[in-house]
Amino acid sequence: MASTMKLILTQDVGGLGAPGDVVEVAPGYGRNYLVPQGLAILATRGAEKQIATIRRAREVREVRDLGHAQEIKGQLTGLTVTLPARSGDGGRLFGSITSADVVDAVSKAGGPKLDRRLITIGSPIKSLGAHSVSVKVHPEVEATIALNVVASK
Repeated sequence: MASTMKLILTQDVGGLGAPGDVVEVAPGYGRNYLVPQGLAILATRGAEKQIATIRRAREVREVRDLGHAQEIKGQLTGLTVTLPARSGDGGRLFGSITSADVVDAVSKAGGPKLDRRLITIGSPIKSLGAHSVSVKVHPEVEATIALNVVASK
């Protein structure tokens, strides 16, 4: 039995690689998680064409270059994002703020469209008030969003 299996990633997987990358992983990880979740496909001889297609799609989606990444960082840094959330007594939220909530709030505030997978929430946001969230705009550029969580009416 093989100790690793070769897969082609179809989506970004933290700590493993980006779409189009050929990776070797433990068979159980590939068979039970990556493939069923649609994050990877088996690397076969015919898959070389698929790799090229996946990489082209990634290049179109990716931030064009470092200058563009800096521009997006500038937009995000100058943005004040207000996020209404349901809360109880003492300012505690019902549930917590997710990266998808942050993406919606940024676009409502007039910011750029972001991918929720690029957003990192340090510790779970479970209270009203000011919080900061980081966004990995580019492998070399990280922006911080000032998030103001307010009680929804």
